[in-house]
Amino acid sequence: MSNWMTLLFEGDFATATGGPETVCFIILLAFVIGHFVGWIYMWTHKGLSYSQAFVASLVVIPVIVAIMMILMAGSIIVAFGLLAVFAVVRFRNVLKDTRDTTFILWAIMEGLGVGTMRYSTSIVGALGVAAVLLYLRVTAFGSRHRYDAVLSLRLTGDLGHGVASLKKILRQHSIRTHLANERRLSDEGLDLSWRLLLRDPARSDELQWALRQTEGVENISLFLREDESEI
Repeated sequence: MSNWMTLLFEGDFATATGGPETVCFIILLAFVIGHFVGWIYMWTHKGLSYSQAFVASLVVIPVIVAIMMILMAGSIIVAFGLLAVFAVVRFRNVLKDTRDTTFILWAIMEGLGVGTMRYSTSIVGALGVAAVLLYLRVTAFGSRHRYDAVLSLRLTGDLGHGVASLKKILRQHSIRTHLANERRLSDEGLDLSWRLLLRDPARSDELQWALRQTEGVENISLFLREDESEI
């Protein structure tokens, strides 16, 4: 029994990895740096395709890659073998979700570790990556709740009074509003598109009802987003 424990937990720490403390430090440092990269991405992102899953992957991938580098240290054969595995996975599967790609990398890393008899590093790496994923799940890291709805409508008649009434209604039902698009029509009025952070998305029907009761408001369309992505 003691031989099995020694093989699993101490078998490959006599190599270039430098011991379990070194592996744990590498995992922790990669996590901190990945966390920093994720924060910078969140703060600087301005587009419309923001994804929490992608931000979370920015935190996990440095940890997985760091463990892979530990496993490949001093072995060109292992490095070429890893490239061959990646080529097969890429050829056979086209992954559209960044989270799925992260788990594929994790599975490949674990298979690489066990296959090269780096049992100790594989176990520590599995626990480290699982801890990072659990942290991301518990903290919902990467979520960015700026707006959860898009409102499109057309104003006719007295535009000045209509805009004032519209803003009043939006303030009653929204925490934050942003005028995303405004297009003036020569004969039909004014087309407006707003981004909204609703006070209670479950009561969006009340907002639509209030708008329908407002004179000069037509063609009302309200689209809700249930995820964290920026609209």
